[in-house]
Amino acid sequence: MPLGLLAKKLGQTRVYDSKGVITPVTIVLAGPNRVLQCKTQQSDGYNSVQLGFDDQKEQRLTKPLLGHIKKFSGVPVKRIKEFRNFSKEVKPGDVIGATLFAPGDYVDAIGVTKGRGFEGVVGRHSFAGGDSTHGAKGWHRRSGAIGQRLFPGTVMRGMKMPGHMGQVQRTCQNLEVVQVREADNVLLIRGAIPGSMAITLSFANPRNARRAGNRTPSALMQRRPTRRRSSPF
Repeated sequence: MPLGLLAKKLGQTRVYDSKGVITPVTIVLAGPNRVLQCKTQQSDGYNSVQLGFDDQKEQRLTKPLLGHIKKFSGVPVKRIKEFRNFSKEVKPGDVIGATLFAPGDYVDAIGVTKGRGFEGVVGRHSFAGGDSTHGAKGWHRRSGAIGQRLFPGTVMRGMKMPGHMGQVQRTCQNLEVVQVREADNVLLIRGAIPGSMAITLSFANPRNARRAGNRTPSALMQRRPTRRRSSPF
């Protein structure tokens, strides 16, 4: 069942279940998502649903984007994203939200991580750094040698060096939906989600459904038997 929606990260908290067990969750504002366009195999060559999220003023949109939205009698929005092979029957003008998912469902959360700026090798790659004593001066957080001598005489591709850290797209797979609060249009999702507060995220059904099924409480309680090797002595 391919489904998806756009949402906004609001913060983190914890909730209790009926047995009093604490579950850390991320609060996500999951709507309203407005259906702007429905593409079909006959008209566009593929099936998808175009969703808009976070209402915006008309004067803050570009003329081409505003014209595209008005073509389908939509409302100006900040974020637009397409979801392929949408399994729910919708039409332009419909509004969907948190009720698209149910408690116990598993989703993939796609977001942009926090930007860390220019970081050194200690912060970016967890290098140990140089000695603090024994005559080491100025080598506490340096990377050390990065090349060779005569051959090959160049820096190898992929060398871990200082540089820009963060602000990249990351996907957290198989996150469980703990609660769905329809009145507030909010989802409570187990665990952490990449990105800072108020960042726009996209949620979809997990690509690795087999792995998501193995994360049920009953499956987690069943431990695989350990295989012991016989001692050679």
